[in-house]
Amino acid sequence: MSETSLPAPDHTAALREALLAAAFTADGLLDRLGAAAYAALARSETVPALRATRGASPFDTLVRLFLLQRPVPEEQARAALPLEECVQDGWVSVQDGLVRATVDVRPYGGPDGEDWFIVSDLGCAVGGAGGIGSHEEGVVLGVGGASTTLASITVRTPVASALDLGTGSGIQALHAAQHATRVTATDLNPRALEFTRLTLALSGAAPADLREGSLFEPVGTETFDLIVSNPPFVISPGARLTYRDGGMGGDDLCRTLVQQAGSHLNEGGYAQFLANWQHVEGEEWQDRLRSWVPAGCDAWVVQREVQDVTQYAELWLRDSGDHRSDPAAYAERYEAWLDEFEARGTTSVGFGWITLRRSAAAAAGNPSIVVEEWPHTVQQPLGRAVEEHFARQDYLRDQDDAALLAGHFTLAAEVVQEQVGLPGAEDPEHVVLRQHRGMMRATKVDAVAAGFAGVCDGSLPAGRILDAIAQLMSEDPVLLRDRTPQAIRLLVEEGFLEPVPGAVSGYARP
Repeated sequence: MSETSLPAPDHTAALREALLAAAFTADGLLDRLGAAAYAALARSETVPALRATRGASPFDTLVRLFLLQRPVPEEQARAALPLEECVQDGWVSVQDGLVRATVDVRPYGGPDGEDWFIVSDLGCAVGGAGGIGSHEEGVVLGVGGASTTLASITVRTPVASALDLGTGSGIQALHAAQHATRVTATDLNPRALEFTRLTLALSGAAPADLREGSLFEPVGTETFDLIVSNPPFVISPGARLTYRDGGMGGDDLCRTLVQQAGSHLNEGGYAQFLANWQHVEGEEWQDRLRSWVPAGCDAWVVQREVQDVTQYAELWLRDSGDHRSDPAAYAERYEAWLDEFEARGTTSVGFGWITLRRSAAAAAGNPSIVVEEWPHTVQQPLGRAVEEHFARQDYLRDQDDAALLAGHFTLAAEVVQEQVGLPGAEDPEHVVLRQHRGMMRATKVDAVAAGFAGVCDGSLPAGRILDAIAQLMSEDPVLLRDRTPQAIRLLVEEGFLEPVPGAVSGYARP
């Protein structure tokens, strides 16, 4: 696979027109295959889709050819495609009256309804990594869960320059091309750059500046407004597969990537990564991640999942198909993973998101670094929530307790109150505020904080509201003012309360 030449982009406009005409799109797949067959594709199960495409329509032909990699009769391919041009450019081959795809082409829906196509190696579109069936080092994957997660958490404000580091099949570059004037995409694997070129061209997007090399080497000292990377973050005893194994010991690749990103960010710019990190015996994992944050940057690290070393090794051995190999070879590789973890004192591995933002406050020695665990459901996309997080950190960094009490707040949208206690009890045991958007957080509050949040409509300063609550609850207003700012600070930090833009504090909504 890695030795074959890749298609040329010369006639992508004609190919794209044919794909769209046949409704070979993300919406078309869902509508015509049906929800069950469409969902089965994500699990690498192709039988339902094969059953749904037993006809000879252009849609059936394209699904079988490009998504399921089945040969189709030449006359059917000719009815669905500009066949001569596709053969000439190398998208398909013809032999004995049958047409075969040379690459995967997967329809992918953009955030605003765009019809895009992700081009990858054969066997890599359906089900992401689970559909590879190959151990070749230079394999280039299609769309997987990690790719879509990163795309969903990325800040999407218009920028002048964006860098997709480790572009793979180009999905992050494709998203960035919609809101960045200039997109640079890099990869250590030259085949990945060619796939990115094809993905952008077939999706009708502007071309990117494609550069070969490791980490930040291809961009020298250049700086960007946005950096995104779904790097080869797997912590493994070697570098067998370029798409996943970083080739550095432990979590050094992710650490190096994060630490070097700071010097490549413009003021106010974001760098957003997916990463794995080690949980090492005798060390707090939060401290490990804080040590990665470069000078001059604020950071928000969210740990989404933790696996013990055996679960982690088994996951990636299955990913590469080793569980289907000779049992003795599988056991030997499994041992190598455990030996590596034991040598490094690693007890488990965390997975999550890391966002950096370059700021003047951080450069002045007052960074905001939040490292937290949040394994619960979130509402994607989260790009807006990321911006709001850092805006709230900016606000809180400048507010002492007196300033908080002088501030005006509103209750964030889609926040509800839940009361928990025994049935029939006069008072609840505790009150929970719960979000129904963004991070979908829940936090336990006392009666004062619940009452305060409930009446925040931006019209009165916090101190005046507390004075009224003190009178209603027959409490000392001075003591209430002294002890409540901490609760207000937490509710603002977690997004339950929003400072009113321009009111006293000068807070500006992102």
